[in-house]
Amino acid sequence: MDLWERARAFAGEAARRSQELSAEAAKRSSALVSETAKKSKEIFSETATKSREIAAEATKQADLLAGQIKRLSTDLPVPSIPAISPIPSAVAPEPDAAELECYGITEDLREFVKGMTISTLRDFPLQDEPEMSDVPTVSNVRQDLNEWQARHAALVLSAVKEISKFRYELCPRYMKERKFWRIYFLLVNNYTALYENKYFEELKVKAEEKRDAKKEISEISQASTADQKDMKAQSKTSTSTNPEHDLDVFLLGDLGSDDEGPDGDDDGLDDDFDKIDGTSGLESDDDEKEKAAGKAESAKGSLP
Repeated sequence: MDLWERARAFAGEAARRSQELSAEAAKRSSALVSETAKKSKEIFSETATKSREIAAEATKQADLLAGQIKRLSTDLPVPSIPAISPIPSAVAPEPDAAELECYGITEDLREFVKGMTISTLRDFPLQDEPEMSDVPTVSNVRQDLNEWQARHAALVLSAVKEISKFRYELCPRYMKERKFWRIYFLLVNNYTALYENKYFEELKVKAEEKRDAKKEISEISQASTADQKDMKAQSKTSTSTNPEHDLDVFLLGDLGSDDEGPDGDDDGLDDDFDKIDGTSGLESDDDEKEKAAGKAESAKGSLP
């Protein structure tokens, strides 16, 4: 029984101490909360005061700056700003009627296209071709078309809005660009074939005319070159032969008559040369005799 009583007493004491501690904790918590609230209020009040002071200072500085700017604006002259013309919108120029006619975009074609629907192109019975490498595009038109078809496609996209709409809705969701244009040109072949054939025939004629003109120019150039070569050869021959011949004739005389004359003339020339030799020998002997006589006389004169 003593043990039981002690246990009950200990439990009562523990409960009492717990209540006291709880009360003490609640009291301290209340005091801490009130202190925190007080401090927060003081901080908030101080922050609000500082904010008002900063705002007032900023307003004051802004007013001073505005006054300075106003004074400067009144002192400086205001330049006149010219009126800015509106920027024209980037709209592609409309193709002329002659070009549209050349590429087969006629009223009959327009009427035919207006009768088409998106299902006309989408459900056209055309087998898909095997996958090909991507072909570069120019002006939103694939370059696997020929020259005339590529230009026709570019013009029809800008001139016939229905085709532009069909292409936007079908490519590439339902079909590739290549298939779209194949179906289109098959459908409008009766309206475009005449203009396409005429275009390539005119190109062929122009190419032949250009080739003939080049050939004619080449022939004229070759003939002119040959004439110049002949003139140079003749000039070179005349300048190389005539002056030498004239110089020979001037120095030696015309030797043609001597060659054609009789052989007896050579004997006459030999006789003349002999006479000249004999005369020169006599003259030399007389001179020696005169010199010898002169020496003898001078020797006699020197004797006593």
